[in-house]
Amino acid sequence: MLALRLVRTFRPSALVRRALVACAAGAVGFLLLSALGHAVAHPGRPGAAGRLLWCAVPLAACVHLAVAVVRGDPSTRPRAGLDAVGVGSARLPLLAALTAGLYCALGCALALPVFLHLRGGLAGVLAGVPGGALGGALEGAPLAGAAGELLGAGRPLPRAAALTLLAVPPLAAAGASAVAVRMRAAYRGHRPEPPAALPRQPPVPAGLPWGVAATATGLALETYAAERLIASAVPRAPLPGSPDALGPGIVAGWLLIAAGLVLAGPGLVHLCGLLLAAGRPGALRLLSGRVLREEAPRVGHPAGVLCAVTAGALTAVRLREPGTVLGGGAAMGPLAALGTAVVVVCAVAGALSAASDLRAARAPANDGLRRLGVPRRLLRAAAVLRTAALLGVLVSVAWLVAELASVPLAR
Repeated sequence: MLALRLVRTFRPSALVRRALVACAAGAVGFLLLSALGHAVAHPGRPGAAGRLLWCAVPLAACVHLAVAVVRGDPSTRPRAGLDAVGVGSARLPLLAALTAGLYCALGCALALPVFLHLRGGLAGVLAGVPGGALGGALEGAPLAGAAGELLGAGRPLPRAAALTLLAVPPLAAAGASAVAVRMRAAYRGHRPEPPAALPRQPPVPAGLPWGVAATATGLALETYAAERLIASAVPRAPLPGSPDALGPGIVAGWLLIAAGLVLAGPGLVHLCGLLLAAGRPGALRLLSGRVLREEAPRVGHPAGVLCAVTAGALTAVRLREPGTVLGGGAAMGPLAALGTAVVVVCAVAGALSAASDLRAARAPANDGLRRLGVPRRLLRAAAVLRTAALLGVLVSVAWLVAELASVPLAR
């Protein structure tokens, strides 16, 4: 009830973020139901596990967006009003989990009737309930049963399996949001205060070596799976909505590569700040590099997600060229296009949310600099410089990873 009452105090921009989370969760639920419908309609055809594995990519993107939105939510930060009603720092993770799970559950609840309507089964479901004349009216509704063949119409959908799959996005988003809020509270509670006489040095993120190791492991797994795929002639798990054949090992390798880039994101941002302030920097480069090093833990993971999505897009474009495994293949299907749209929108929205939080967090420092006489033009130039430097580093890393990931799949 408290989570619902806090919704009434949100600004329109915050409501737009949560509506985007609900839409992303609904799209992920639709993809999960489509994998279930295909498996039920074609029980003897291999590829059901591969379709579910592909759904893990938009699911991870949706969870990332939910965590990014919860981190920027003022209701999940310690406040005197929440302490007065008994919601202290110990119960903030529960409040964050309820908020994220509520919006994701709303999106998944809307995805189920849309899926049944496109599959052609909603009219039959409503015809069996009291007042079922609505079911007969839906038979002639627009798009009724339009995607029946793609969604596996003709076989009854297991209710328990459908509800279990629809519960995955809310539970995953709720758990990840609770862990993120708890880690933020623990970091703030155990952060040592520096001496007043010495300037505080930005901490060095420790995830860069682990991210590099995970990326290298993913590349090795993809290379091994690609050799097995090219040497074998048996049918493999198709890309959802497309006849392209990719093995589950390649998908697992790509997921591991993406996880490595996300882990390495804070380290890349910190390294970019070090490069900007290298040598004998002026005021512009010194200010830009210092801000990047200080805010690397805040913007690093969204930047890593954006880097991983860019690398995946470049790899997909590279694999469409002649001389590769997917070269000359069929066009992307509607389900694959939906999954790709979810991943791209979630990555961009997460990066924009992190940039908005960074701007709000830097507002007191910028006001202090302006009171000291720093011109606004210098602050705007520093923001443009650090954005350009960060984009340059991320695009270079994404291009390098995409080239390494597409080499094993060349014929």
